[in-house]
Amino acid sequence: MARIDTGNALTTPVQQPGGRFSGDGYGLTTATVVWKADQGAALGSVTNRGSTCPLAGASYCDSHNFAVVYDALGTATITVDYVGIDPTFSGGTKTVANTSIANGLTAEHITSHPNFFVTAAGYAGGPLAGMPSNFGGAYNDSTLGPVVNRYNVSTQQTVPVPSCEGYYGACFEYGQGGRFIGFVDPDYPTVYGKTQYLARTTTYSGVIYFANSNDVVSLYGYLGKATSSNSFGAFQLIPAWGPTGSNPVDGSNLNLLSQVNVEEYGLLYKVIYEIRYSNAGWDAGVYINV
Repeated sequence: MARIDTGNALTTPVQQPGGRFSGDGYGLTTATVVWKADQGAALGSVTNRGSTCPLAGASYCDSHNFAVVYDALGTATITVDYVGIDPTFSGGTKTVANTSIANGLTAEHITSHPNFFVTAAGYAGGPLAGMPSNFGGAYNDSTLGPVVNRYNVSTQQTVPVPSCEGYYGACFEYGQGGRFIGFVDPDYPTVYGKTQYLARTTTYSGVIYFANSNDVVSLYGYLGKATSSNSFGAFQLIPAWGPTGSNPVDGSNLNLLSQVNVEEYGLLYKVIYEIRYSNAGWDAGVYINV
């Protein structure tokens, strides 16, 4: 039987009841609207990326993606998703950063241990290796460590000499330090042969949305830089409860922006970032502190 058309010819999409929108609490609003159209109708007015959401409460949202289902009797159902930033959040220019924090342990070289060269609070038994000054200006010759080849300036020859040893059998190439060889004294089994230890590590990861690409470029400029506050420039990326500050000894800032990944999301820019926290701070001679 041939189709008999009555009423609206659906030559252009017609909005259907039941449109909805919701906010994530950080400023991002998503909306969904369903349309009906004839299968031969042009759909560009609603499926074009960036078309305006028709819902009164979400008119600041723009289309992100769509799906089309071809129904019976020559009609089509078009479902369009929209996304935008609530104008009550920074005037609709950016959302509040949604941040999570991961805490754990990671392997680090033993020489970076805070109690390796000098005594650190909370650790028992004194420093693991000590400083040459603890031994009259130079570590003692080791009877357990390997023999090392050392160039003699006076004779202009390379000669084998003993390596040097600090506390707990910590063995070095020279009396003044140099290359750390390892812990060579089996009388200290807890450190014997060890070159690494498990250090605390804290990493922030989060997402923030921008309406303006200039903000994305500006934030990217802070990649590899460390801050003492919860912000990088105008962008607050660390929540109020997150640890911030700088090392009281040398002033190195504690939080380093280590990743800035960007993808387009509708007409917005979705930025996924990572921040690495260091209790000792990020040396201002190595990393720019802001």
